[in-house]
Amino acid sequence: MKILVLNSGSSSIKFQLFSMKERKVLASGLIEQIGEPMGKIKLNSAQLKEPVTQKVVIPNHEHGIEIISSFLIDNKIIKGLDALDGIGHRVVHGGAFKESQLIDDGIMQEINKYIPLAPLHNPANISGIKAAETEAPHVPQVAVFDTAFHQTMPPHAYTYALPYDLCEKLHIRRYGFHGTSHGYIAEEAAKVLKKPLSKCNLITLHLGGGASAAAIKNGKCVDTSMGLSPLEGLVMGTRSGDLDPAIVFYLERVEKLKPHEIDMLLNKQSGLKGICGTNDLREVEAKIREGCERAKLAFDMFCYRIKKYIGSYYAVLGRVDAIVFTGGIGENSASVRAQVCEGLSHFGITLDTKRNAANATHIQSSKSEVEVLVIPTNEEFEIAKLTQHLINEKHLKR
Repeated sequence: MKILVLNSGSSSIKFQLFSMKERKVLASGLIEQIGEPMGKIKLNSAQLKEPVTQKVVIPNHEHGIEIISSFLIDNKIIKGLDALDGIGHRVVHGGAFKESQLIDDGIMQEINKYIPLAPLHNPANISGIKAAETEAPHVPQVAVFDTAFHQTMPPHAYTYALPYDLCEKLHIRRYGFHGTSHGYIAEEAAKVLKKPLSKCNLITLHLGGGASAAAIKNGKCVDTSMGLSPLEGLVMGTRSGDLDPAIVFYLERVEKLKPHEIDMLLNKQSGLKGICGTNDLREVEAKIREGCERAKLAFDMFCYRIKKYIGSYYAVLGRVDAIVFTGGIGENSASVRAQVCEGLSHFGITLDTKRNAANATHIQSSKSEVEVLVIPTNEEFEIAKLTQHLINEKHLKR
């Protein structure tokens, strides 16, 4: 079975084509600057020695999908997109959907309905779906929602203490994001622990440009750090994470900032970048080595917020089998993992310095009561797997 995974942004399309039997990536690529005077493409496949890179005008997502199709055909990977068994789409906001969905007119209406909750993401996801449907009208299309994994949270965890009727009317609640990643690494952690996922209590940490934590009890998410939007929770590359809501009114009143300016400030100009001028943790660490105090402050804030969430989720779960680090920072920054876990021995959490420095899978010390794991995420494969499962399930019901 061949599954194409598409992640459509407002001006980009990322893709990977999987052969599911071998769990193998047959081709991958990135199309950028769609709709701009000049676009960029980077395409690769298993038989190419190096990626194909090119600058070309890409007026819309439809043209971007055509480029992907032509590349796959020209390299004899598939005869055309219609030869695929399925296409899985990353959709950021799925509202209260608890699982992936085969796309039809009704599902498209639901995805459209949640545009106000994800105005930067869902419209782009919709563009990618429509473009793929035009190019491959007979191939099953599946929406895999970033929010779905977190929909097992109980009401007391996802409800905000605002007027209840207003929350009901406007669909205001904690939804959570990075769900595809949290779901994937929870399953992988269970394999490492050699336990059924249904018996695992985990704290999963997806740490990258965006960052989130999740509390997983008996294999199900019971709390997560992101909320109505991806802005809540941990300190991130350019996002503030948790803050006193009164700050918004203060900025409006004193600085005379308009709502869209505050939105930009909190989402694009805060976090690590707001504190020390860069949102790249590697650059933050380089600045620390040069003696930059604000870089050290940004690093300390980033780690401290993660540690606070570990503590709160430990209280929620009662028993924790493993802390799991993933994402670009979680998988590669030994210094972040060391500082996050420092001083947690009273929770039964201690690290092995050498294993941590080597980015090993198990980085806890022999004395640690809780396992500490580093597991690379693979959101694209998880999307492909969920797409395959849904298509197979549909065929079985026929």
